[in-house]
Amino acid sequence: MKTTLAILIGVSGAMAIPTVSLAADAAAGAAGWTKEYPQTDGSPPRSCVTCHGRDLSQPGRHAVTNKVIEPMAPSVNPQRLTDQAKVEKWLLRNCRWTLGRECTSDEKVDFIAYIQSQ
Repeated sequence: MKTTLAILIGVSGAMAIPTVSLAADAAAGAAGWTKEYPQTDGSPPRSCVTCHGRDLSQPGRHAVTNKVIEPMAPSVNPQRLTDQAKVEKWLLRNCRWTLGRECTSDEKVDFIAYIQSQ
């Protein structure tokens, strides 16, 4: 099911904050979450599940550092998805590390819709 998310695309002084509305598909986000992406360095394929797990209400664990990652589901971790700068920062880092590239705008809103649905 497609929903609409408003995404902040820029801020400049006291100007109005421009937004763009994109159709978000939680099912597409779930599919992207579990999809395994081949790695160019020869390491095993990665997915979001690699670190965050399939059950977003449970903590994850970083595949390299072994550091605990707090649950992604806003239903159990109300701080998730509340800070746009953090969301952008982590989508950028995690898309590059997992997919080997930046996520498209559609992929971002789909991932966010999936996480919000948990």
